[in-house]
Amino acid sequence: MDTTQEAPPHVAIVPTPGMGHLIPVVVLAKKLIDQHNFSVTFIIPNDGSPMKSQRQLLQRLPNAISSIFLPPVSFDDLPVEAKIENRILLSLSRSLSHLRRSFKTLTESTRVVALVVDLFGTDAIELIAKEFDVLPFVFFPTTAMALSLTLHLPKLDQMYSCEYRDSLEPFKIPGCVPVQGKDLVDMLQDRNDDAYKRILHISKQYPLLVAGVLVNSFIDLEKGAFKALMEDNHHGFPIYPVGPLIRTGSEVVDESDPCLKWLNQQPKESVLFVSFGSGGTLSHDQLNELALGLEMSGKRFLWVVRCAHDKAVNATYFGLTNTNSNYPSDFLPEGFLDRTKNVGLVVSSWAPQVQILSHGSTGGFLTHCGWNSTLESIVHGVPLIAWPLYAEQKMNAVLLAEDLKVALRVKLNENGLVGSEDIAKYAKAIIEGEEGKVLRNKMKELQNGAIKVLSQDGSSTKSLADAVNVWKNHKK
Repeated sequence: MDTTQEAPPHVAIVPTPGMGHLIPVVVLAKKLIDQHNFSVTFIIPNDGSPMKSQRQLLQRLPNAISSIFLPPVSFDDLPVEAKIENRILLSLSRSLSHLRRSFKTLTESTRVVALVVDLFGTDAIELIAKEFDVLPFVFFPTTAMALSLTLHLPKLDQMYSCEYRDSLEPFKIPGCVPVQGKDLVDMLQDRNDDAYKRILHISKQYPLLVAGVLVNSFIDLEKGAFKALMEDNHHGFPIYPVGPLIRTGSEVVDESDPCLKWLNQQPKESVLFVSFGSGGTLSHDQLNELALGLEMSGKRFLWVVRCAHDKAVNATYFGLTNTNSNYPSDFLPEGFLDRTKNVGLVVSSWAPQVQILSHGSTGGFLTHCGWNSTLESIVHGVPLIAWPLYAEQKMNAVLLAEDLKVALRVKLNENGLVGSEDIAKYAKAIIEGEEGKVLRNKMKELQNGAIKVLSQDGSSTKSLADAVNVWKNHKK
């Protein structure tokens, strides 16, 4: 007797490296087991870094969620200057044989109905989905705007011969606010680079291989983009807006954490939270300008500072840095910590971000515009200073500042830096200015929309249920 047919339906999820890619699919997995009685296995390509944070996160999950770490891949053949996107893509493509073996073993013990890969995972779909008769889905961890661009890319590639950043006209992505070429996703900025060729290949695979795309956004946030994606269905697969999928404040955090203790002593909406995510880094000169700008503003701030890096804005993406120091006093302006000790708190490398954003004393967020951080801000109603660094963050900044109008976007000076005087102006504006009040009110509207779509009858809840029903009804 085949007992696998009686087991709960099972989904295999294959993320690509980086905590920003893993966190939302972990939230998705929890929803699948809590709301739909699924079991889930994560199959994790191993980029060769310690992956300590990923392992800790996965070890804390319920028993219905298991994980398999594939053997580490080597990047020894890549040049030192190879883009981070190439490492992300290669970590999956170089793991395909191990992935297939692990997937085969999984199907021998449980009823796998769907394979969910993230936006770069179409090679895994091509290798596995047809052989093992599982539904191939993509989890798109960022905006509908970025998905629309991805699906539109083959047409853009034919229309333009120049680098996109050299185009005099902004790009009109279906359903979206116009975007300057320099603000398009980093992977598209060098058409001769392997990363561009790979993402173009992936964009062409979507209509051929994918049975559906789950998007970590919601209809009320990106009405135009979702309308274009859903009504002009030339790509041939359904779109499921299932966001915002974010970590919640119910995660176990020590209330004696110095950040929370300090916030408890500050007035309502008076603190500017400053963080560039798990991968973002600033140069020494830019760190100095930021420190001086915060000091000049006189506003309260909570700054998660990482060591400076003069060559890469994403130097800590894989959890690695090229420095022997992680003490803020070693790379901040002399005397800064003493001069600001009554108005600011500086912490090294990590802080409980969700709890900080949900705290009543937090009045603004200076952010790199990573999509997880952006959604956390929206869910907690915190207006933004948008300081994009890499990946699709410039496009996110365009969406936030020009379309949704919930952010002030920083501008670079003639030295390629955000100057201290401008930083002081942004901090004052977001915390105490009239402009900040307008942004905060607009953000509160989005916050209410996010709460609504995640309710029992909300559009994102229903959209996930629609995808689940497709998986459950898949006849093998």
